[in-house]
Amino acid sequence: MQKILFGPILSRRFGVSLGVDLSPYKKQCNFDCLYCELGGAKTQGRMEEVLPLQDVLEAIKEALEQHPKIDVLSITANGEPTLYPHFLPLAKELKSLTQSKCKTLILSNGSRFALPEVQDGLKEFDIVKFSLDCVSEKIFKKIDRPFRALQIQEILKGIEEFAKVFKGELVCEVLVLSKLNDSFEEMQKIADFTRKINVARVDLGSLDRPPAYRIEGVSKERLAELACVFKGQCVSIPSRKLLDLPQKTTLHSPEEVSQILSKRPIEVEEFPLLFDTQSLQILQQMLQNQEVMIKNVANMHFYAPKP
Repeated sequence: MQKILFGPILSRRFGVSLGVDLSPYKKQCNFDCLYCELGGAKTQGRMEEVLPLQDVLEAIKEALEQHPKIDVLSITANGEPTLYPHFLPLAKELKSLTQSKCKTLILSNGSRFALPEVQDGLKEFDIVKFSLDCVSEKIFKKIDRPFRALQIQEILKGIEEFAKVFKGELVCEVLVLSKLNDSFEEMQKIADFTRKINVARVDLGSLDRPPAYRIEGVSKERLAELACVFKGQCVSIPSRKLLDLPQKTTLHSPEEVSQILSKRPIEVEEFPLLFDTQSLQILQQMLQNQEVMIKNVANMHFYAPKP
């Protein structure tokens, strides 16, 4: 039972999170991503070791009784959670288990969103987070190293279909690697896609833990540059060490603040790390005057223009 649950942990992206691991004993995934913190493993199209559904439900119920004050119940796996063969009945039970005291979240690679039974399960969640490191097939094969026959265009089509019917918050995570997907051209393609499907938030990050293979991440400064491509979208740059630029930008007027936020809403904790005290004072005055707003997006808060 204990291995199924982990936490609660404090996640900067989602708040206080209680994790549920649907593959606690081994990695079972249809990707073998270069950056995976779990190490390398042969890809597979289905789970070979399967937890009984009742064991998972009992573990969740017991853990929620022990930890009633959490923000999210996070369904994940050492691998891809939608490979779990009892995924749909599990998803349908989550609301009654949480009794709406916390949000339900799934951390997925997005590869199976086109499957009707997976879509039906995903629709039960409050927040669905999917990974998207590229939209180019060549880069997809290099970075995500998928199970045979998986193609990025088919995956994108499945994500787009799901986005049309999903009523919750859709979050896209992009992992940027040096000399692989760190070009403005590839990032623009990703931004065009996330804008088209109207994701609630984009999490833009790089290597944070030891990867499975020898690769290099990019600097926080580079992530800040790439974030500008996602014009008008809520972009977060999550990290265990927050970005704090030595040379901060100065904004001189409410018009400049509005112009910045119209291009990209900025996460509340990130703003004072990017802009100086004068800029923050102008922003605070604009908040008092109700010229800008704080927008809650999948348990993160962003400064954004008033609609």
